[in-house]
Amino acid sequence: MILVIGGAYQGKMDFVKDTFDITDSDVYNCDKAEIDFSNRCIYKIEEFTALCDDPIGYFETHQDEWQDSILILQDIFCGVVPMGAENRAWRQRTGRLAQYLSQEAKQVSRIFCGLEQRLK
Repeated sequence: MILVIGGAYQGKMDFVKDTFDITDSDVYNCDKAEIDFSNRCIYKIEEFTALCDDPIGYFETHQDEWQDSILILQDIFCGVVPMGAENRAWRQRTGRLAQYLSQEAKQVSRIFCGLEQRLK
């Protein structure tokens, strides 16, 4: 699995499309509390974490399904801490999932201003 992280509008999807020959039909956009891992690329995982109470448990349960995937996660776990408890919990779930996925990934890339910084 390859994990790509970065802030909003930093070029994560363009990087993935150019680097890994991904097309729009290869991409699953997370907008539900479940993920269809049949696509090569899973996008906006942070939106999934807003809907799922235990995202790490979900990924552990479906581990065999995403081992060959490219996962794209927006970095919402840095910067100003949200005032609302619900948003803080979402941010914490997302950060913890990022840590878990980083440990599992064979490659981790951070995209900033369209440039890759290889973390792993």
